[in-house]
Formats: sequence, C-alpha cells, structure tokens
Amino acid sequence: MTSETELINVYGARVHNLKNIDVTIPRDSLTVVTGLSGSGKSSLAFDTIFAEGQRRYIETFSAYARGFLGKLERPDVDKITGLSPVISIEQKTTNKNPRSTVGTTTEIYDFLRLLYARAGEAYSYITGEKMVKYTDEQILELILEKYIGRKIYILAPVVRNRKGHYKELFEQIRKKGYLNVRVDGDIREILPGMKVDRYKNHSIEILIDKLVVSNKFEDKLKASVRTAMKQGNGLILILDVEADEVRHYSRSLMCPTTGLSYSEPAPHNFSFNSPQGACPRCKGLGELDQVDIEKIIPNPDLSIAAGGIAPLGKEKSNMLFWQIAAICEKYGVTLKTAIKNIPEEAIDEILYGTNERLKIKNESLGNSNYMVSYEGVTKYIEMQQEDEASATAQKWAGQFITTSVCPECNGQRLNKEALHFKINEKNIAELADMDIQSLYNWFSESVTEVSEKQRLIVNEIKKEILSRLQFLLDVGLGYLSLSRASASLSGGESQRIRLATQIGSELVNVLYILDEPSIGLHQRDNRRLIDSLKKLRDTGNSVVVVEHDKDMMLASDYIVDMGPFAGRKGGEVVFAGTPEEMLKKNTLTSNYLNGKLEIAIPKNRRKGNGNYLKIIGASGNNLKKVSVALPLGTLTCITGVSGSGKSTLINDTLQPILSQKFYRSLKDPLPYESVEGIEHLDKVVSVDQSPIGRTPRSNPATYTGVFSDIRNLFAGMPEAKIRGYKPGRFSFNVKGGRCETCKGNGYKTVEMNFLPDVMVPCENCHGKRYNRETLEVRFKGKSIADVLDMTINVAVEFFENVPSILHKIKVLQEVGLGYIKLGQSSTTLSGGESQRVKLATELARTDTGNTMYVLDEPTTGLHFEDIRVLLTVLNKLVEKGNSVIVIEHNLDIIKCADYIIDLGPEGGERGGYILTTGTPEEIVKNRDSYTAVYLREELVQ
Repeated sequence: MTSETELINVYGARVHNLKNIDVTIPRDSLTVVTGLSGSGKSSLAFDTIFAEGQRRYIETFSAYARGFLGKLERPDVDKITGLSPVISIEQKTTNKNPRSTVGTTTEIYDFLRLLYARAGEAYSYITGEKMVKYTDEQILELILEKYIGRKIYILAPVVRNRKGHYKELFEQIRKKGYLNVRVDGDIREILPGMKVDRYKNHSIEILIDKLVVSNKFEDKLKASVRTAMKQGNGLILILDVEADEVRHYSRSLMCPTTGLSYSEPAPHNFSFNSPQGACPRCKGLGELDQVDIEKIIPNPDLSIAAGGIAPLGKEKSNMLFWQIAAICEKYGVTLKTAIKNIPEEAIDEILYGTNERLKIKNESLGNSNYMVSYEGVTKYIEMQQEDEASATAQKWAGQFITTSVCPECNGQRLNKEALHFKINEKNIAELADMDIQSLYNWFSESVTEVSEKQRLIVNEIKKEILSRLQFLLDVGLGYLSLSRASASLSGGESQRIRLATQIGSELVNVLYILDEPSIGLHQRDNRRLIDSLKKLRDTGNSVVVVEHDKDMMLASDYIVDMGPFAGRKGGEVVFAGTPEEMLKKNTLTSNYLNGKLEIAIPKNRRKGNGNYLKIIGASGNNLKKVSVALPLGTLTCITGVSGSGKSTLINDTLQPILSQKFYRSLKDPLPYESVEGIEHLDKVVSVDQSPIGRTPRSNPATYTGVFSDIRNLFAGMPEAKIRGYKPGRFSFNVKGGRCETCKGNGYKTVEMNFLPDVMVPCENCHGKRYNRETLEVRFKGKSIADVLDMTINVAVEFFENVPSILHKIKVLQEVGLGYIKLGQSSTTLSGGESQRVKLATELARTDTGNTMYVLDEPTTGLHFEDIRVLLTVLNKLVEKGNSVIVIEHNLDIIKCADYIIDLGPEGGERGGYILTTGTPEEIVKNRDSYTAVYLREELVQ
C-alpha cells in the first residue's frame, strides 16, 4: 500500500474542461498523461499541477518581492497534496534572441571560455607566431644570451602608430633627462619645440641606453631594462645596431617580431556577447544585413529613367532624380542611357553618394543653380532599416537587403585576438562549430599540451564539459553544434536541450512536467530519451510527461488516460494505473496500444500524376549537394533521424523557392543549383504549428474568415436592417456594437497589487463582449455572442442551411476540431490544434488541384485517433490532385505514405545524404536506413 506522502493527490480540478476530477500520481515515478487532443491533458498537467506549484513557490516570497514578480493565476482546484517544487519544460521556450546559441543555453560555452582564458595559447594574427610574455629576469637572460658582445639600443615605446604632433610629449621626455628618441625608425635628438606632422601616424620610442652587452655590465643592463619597462609600460624594444634589427620583449602577451600585444586573456575576451570579445564589425552576431546591389539593379539593360534602379522606380520630377541626372551629366551620359553603359565610377556615386556638392539646374527651380550634397541610394535604404522608420518603410527596404556572413570574422562572431588563442591548433569558434558528438570525441581523445600547473585547471574544466556533452548525446542531440542559434531550433530540440540542462543540474525531489519531448525525435533516438527521463526519475525526482508516443507509454511506471473524448465531452480520468493494467482495459488509447484498433495500411500506393518536382544540388546547412525528385499528386513523407537535413531540404530550400515563384516572398532559399517542374504547380501552402494569433481577440472564427460571413448574416437580419446596422456592428474589435466597458474583451482585469491579477466578467455585458442593442439582433433565437460560444459540432447543426458558413466550419469538424468553440481564444489552443485550424482554413478554400501542401510534423500533440482523422484529410487533398509533403517521424503516417524520401545516415555533418527513395515496401529493403528498421515492424501486420 502506497503511503499518502508518496503520492501527488489532486482533488476537484475544474480548469478549462476538467470535470471536477480527482487524480492520484505516484511520486518518484515516470508518469505519462495521455488522451485525445482537447481531452484535458495539458489542463491537468500544466494549468493545474504546475500552476499550483508555481503559485506556492511565489507565495514563499515576501509581499514586497511578490510585487515585482509576474502575476500567476490561482488554478480552479479544491486541493493538491504531496506537491514538490515544480519545473516545467515546455515546447514554447525557443529563444528568438540572435545572440542565444546552444552553447550559451547549456552553459557549455561558458566552460569553453574559461578553458581558453586559462589554457589557450596565443598566436599573432599578423605573423602567426606564438605570442610570448616574459618576466624582467627572463628578458635580462634573453638579452645576455642573444646580444652578448653586440652594441644595442634599449628603447621604451611611448606612442604606437597614432596621429599627433607630440610637441608636449617631447618636452616631457626632455625634462626627464633623456636626450634622444626614435621616431618612425630614425634616432633623433630632442630639441626644444620639437614636433612631428600631426596628420600622419607615428611610432615614438625613448632611447633609454646605448651599450655593448657584456656580463661585466649586467647591473647597468638590469637597471636600464627596469627603467625601459617602467617608461614603456611593460614593453621594451632592443635594437641591434649592426644588424639594424628590432625585437620586442613584454610582460604581457606579445608577438616578438612585430611587437603586437594582446591583453591578458579573461573569459569575457571569448564571449561574442561582450564588447571585449565580439567582432567589431558584426557586434558578435556573425552576420550583417547589407544592401544587395543585384536587388537594386536587377536588369542592367534598362536605363535609370525606365526604372533600372528598382528602389527608385521610373523617372519622376523630383530632387533625387535631378541629383542623379547631375552625376550622369558629369560622366557624359543621361538618365536614358542603359545602366550597363554608364561608367562604373558614376554608378558608384549614384549608389554610395559623393563628397562633392552637386550643381542642380532644373526648369522647376527657375534659372537658379542649387548646390546640394548627395548621400546615395544605399544610404537611403539603410536609413529606412533603422528602428525609427515605420514598419512599412522597413518592409520596403527589406526587399533590397541581404543577410550575409560577416567578412571580418567569417561568421565566427569573435574578434581577431580571441580567434588566435588556440588549444591543439583549434580556436574556440572551431570547437563551437563542431557537432556535439565530434566535440565529445575531441575532448575525450585530445591531450591538451599545458604545463603541470595548468593541467589541474584544464582537467577540472574538461570533466564538466564532457559530462554536459554526454547529457546532450543522451537526449539525441549529438548532431547539433554549440554555435547553432537557439532561434533555429524546433520546439522539441529546445525542450530536450532544457531537459539535458536539468539532468546536468542533478536536483532531487523535484517534479518535472514535460510537454511531448519526443517531438522531432526519430524512433532510434526515442529509447535514449526514455532512458534520460528514467535517469531523472532514478536520481529521486517525479517525472510527468504529456505524451502520445507508444514506446513512452509502455516504458512508463504509471499512465493517466484523459477522455473519453475531446472538449466538453472530455475532461474526465478514464483510466489511471500501470501500463500492464491499461492493456487490459477498453479505452480508446488502450485499444490502440493492445492492437484492437489500428491505422490501416492502404491497399494501393498512388503513383501520382506522372509529373515530378526536382531539386538539384541542394547544399544548405549539412546537405551534401543532394538531388531529389518529388512525385506530384502523392502523399510524400520526408523521413530520417533528427538533424539529417529534412527541414533544410523542404522548409529552407524547397518551400522558399516556391514561395518566391508564386508570392514574391522575400525569404531566400538555401543554396541549390536548379529546380525543375514548378510549372506543374500553381500554389504552395505551408501549414506549421505557430499560433494562429498572439492575443485573446484572435480565435478560429476570425482566423478562418467565417466570422465575416457570420457578421454579414446578422447584418442581413430584418431587425438589423431596421436599425441600420452594418457588419461592423457585430465585431467586438471596433467601436459601435461592442461593450465599451470592457472594449469587447468580455472581462476586466483587476490588479491585485502583489497578488495575481483576477479576470472578472465585465459587469456590463457579463462576458458577452457586445452591448445590449447588438445582442437584440438574433438568428434562429441566438445572438452573435451565443454563436461565438458554440462548439464547432453545435455550430455545424445550427448553420446547416447557410452554405457559406457551413462549408468553412464543416472542414474544422472534419479535421477533428469539433470540440473547440468558434470564439475560443487562440492563446488557449495547442500547437497541434493551431496547425489543424490552418489546415482547415486551406481546405475550405477553392483548390486548383495543382497545390503543394507542406506540413512539418503535423502529428504533434495528436492521439492515435486524431492521426487517423488527419490522414483522412490529407488523403482527401491528394485525391483532388494536389501534392502533400509531410516531414514526419510518426510511423503511422510514414506507413500510409505513397512515397518516402529518407535522409541520413546520421544527423549533423554525418547526415545530409539521400539514403533511399520509394514506396514504404521499397524503403524497408534498405540496410543503411534507421527508418527502414522500424518501418519493417509496422508493415508486418
């Protein structure tokens, strides 16, 4: 019998659609919460258990401290007992900051910075020589050894390659008793009033002493070196008079040939987020937004007057064109001359401006000559990119801007000094660019050549780095690199990075709640993820996972199955117990687990319409110049292990190519040689999982456009016509028909000072959003507010005789969203639900039969039953002649595909090849494909 202290007990949970449920979850176990989409999984795990854990943690702070913290809602639950401190690892945590990378997120890069600051060897970025630094005693020994019997000058540098006349400096040196200085390589006597050309760069050294090196004069030499070090601020020059050769000696890091010196390295010198380490050109971003001349002059055969300079358009009578005409006149051409025939110098002035003031003479100005300055077309475009410019101006300028790798640091983000500290011939950026697996191998095998004193430091840092890299390998992220930008990670990758970081923190007695960590993970890596979660459990933590993955469920200690259906028909616990017990039950989930229900393999694979879309020579990211033919008129699956190049090929190469062709999209595709077969398509539709809106005012009715039809319907009612109401009267976003007390929100936010804000229904409209007059207009006895409160299933019956509305909402029902409300806030929809709303919106539009649909992991957040519904929808699209491309790891989708393109064999640098293509039956014959291994089991039924 499990004691009360070993359980998390939830009593009377009523958040969202939860039906006053009680549920018990064992502590120190791996628990999976599963069920249909919309059945209440996230409401239980995140909105009830996690929200209450967070609230209790905040309540331990003083009232003063709570006043500075974010507001937390109190979940609608009677009581929760046995709750540990809670950490939530969700998918919506991807950092969009361009300065955030995998290395900074996991803090591994911080350890690398420390390693290079303590053990890195500096090299001159001018000569490539190893930098040296000496003590005063070592410098004395080196001089005695190298210059014995030779005449030398001991010099103390005071000015290094800087402009100025230095009259005061020479006077100060003379007053200190020194008679000579070396100016730009020449020894000169210091005379009263002496100065140099202030407009040239100069190097000035004080001549401290002249002597022939001998052991007899060691004391004199020692005193002179000490004096020179003091005057030269730790740096001295030794001039061999006979050889006329100079060598530098310094207490800090210095190139012995050129005298180039580096400051003593510290961890911030290797940070691209610090001014001390960042590349000065790109400020540590690794890339620059630059004006693209090819976009400004797309066709050099045109003249400027005919619109050859795209940002300016055709010739107009304004100051800008008068200025350009003046430049052309200076070079003996006109605005009507083809751009290719205008001298290059003239084009440079037109684009980049001129230092001369231009003489403008035009009839519009009378007979007067105007002298004006001209800054150039590119300067004007850059000005429109600044923060102060309007969004429209920024968007306009954006079409002439290209993001390119910074030419100074070559995308490595750091300044020259930082990039010339090396360990075993590798600088810190080169390590950050390695994939995790290669970096782990490098650290495991590489023996850093450091002194015994440093070895202790290095070994400690190395141990920390290796353990953190191992955690990333354990969750299947060996293909990523530390330099990979966080913004480019998928939700699943971001979540697994946070998971690896948490495993590394080695906390105990914590309740971890994860949201589908298996997203974006190939079946091969799923086992490693499950092992990582068990490791988290075995160290003394409770792990709750909201998940649909079959392997995860069967490997768990406990399952909570929500249902029986979705929305209002869900919100109940239909089963809670061990996986073994669940297999004997008769719930929707258990029937898919025990084989009573299954997603059937299609009897015939579609051959397509005979046309192909071919991408040739795709080489973006890790793709190895791959070429592939996609059969049109089929359901095609792009498969492969995580990081093998699926998204690069489809989302970053193919989709932008098609978007530029059909919609003049500004997003450039990654490198490729050519594409064939676009003429067989006339539209591309990308259906991703980003939210359909970021404010509570956005909802399925507004996104799909059906709300406009509903408003038109209400505006056509006799009561509305009598009152003169137009469709705008029925919008809660504009003045007129909405409740002005709550501005159409339906609720008011009451600030509770240091307690969480409380949302209370508006006292005027009672949450209906509209004023009394608007609500008096009714259709079949229902007001506009009643309609927005209907579920899709109810609305389909209600509008059965209104074809324009029925068509759009019927599709929402067909994609399995019958349980959500028409007016449900977009902020409460999951990623999978948002994706299906988008899919339904596209389905409702008239298609031509030549559309390509691109979906990226559409099974995210979907139960087995939801996947069956999704497949029905996708097949319906293909049956109409369209082409559907799905990037997917889910075997139920893969086994039902007409055609598969499998990438691999591994992720990262060891991926990027097309392993095999063909039907699922052909794919399973391949012995190099990991997908084939798991697909083989599915096809044998």
